[in-house]
Amino acid sequence: MTVLPYKDKDTAKKQQVADMFDSISPKYDFLNHFLSLGIDIRWRKKAIKQLQEIKPKNILDIATGTGDFAIESLSLNPEQVVGVDISEGMLSVGREKLKKRKLDDRITLKSGDSENLPFDDNMFDAIIVAFGVRNFENLEKGLTEMFRVLRPGGKVVVLEFSKPKSFPFKQLYNFYFKNILPTVGKLISKDKAAYTYLPESVKSFPDGKMFTDILDRVGFNKTQCKPLTLGISSIYTGIK
Repeated sequence: MTVLPYKDKDTAKKQQVADMFDSISPKYDFLNHFLSLGIDIRWRKKAIKQLQEIKPKNILDIATGTGDFAIESLSLNPEQVVGVDISEGMLSVGREKLKKRKLDDRITLKSGDSENLPFDDNMFDAIIVAFGVRNFENLEKGLTEMFRVLRPGGKVVVLEFSKPKSFPFKQLYNFYFKNILPTVGKLISKDKAAYTYLPESVKSFPDGKMFTDILDRVGFNKTQCKPLTLGISSIYTGIK
């Protein structure tokens, strides 16, 4: 069953996700760092290091949001970074952030659908996604599009929430994710659905080997899963 942000609406998941991120975009960065205690920043750094070996010149950041992952990728000294997202609200916040940091000449943010990418085949050396594939309406279609626009020999790096397995951390995590996070998220963002949807979407996401199996199925090779922080999130990689 598809997990939706707004269960009382009959619009498709893709539109609901866009509406949800438009709604929370002004508070998104603050909530991201606050609710994760800043650990999400370290996760992004670790994920980007997975690309050091291939020295990518052209990087595509899918579901770029406000551009944090794209900004982190600049540590690789690429020639071009392009970020795409379906939420104009998030992109607007991201563009302002890039202007303030004088990075708007190094990163381009575009409106784009991850399941129908507006790029030619074999165009990018690396594709990165942070906390975005969980929101795809059709996961396999989105991953297939990523495979299409990645050049042969290129690498995909996906950072996504996963589910801790060990006691008692699993129980503590579940309590925080189901009770504290939605309450704080609602108070600050004023959108109750957004931070109720988050734990529900993580619970339904095929993490670990289930996700690497899907990467294998769409064509990626040498797929790997690297759990982070006792399994709260994972880095997935694959080669075309």
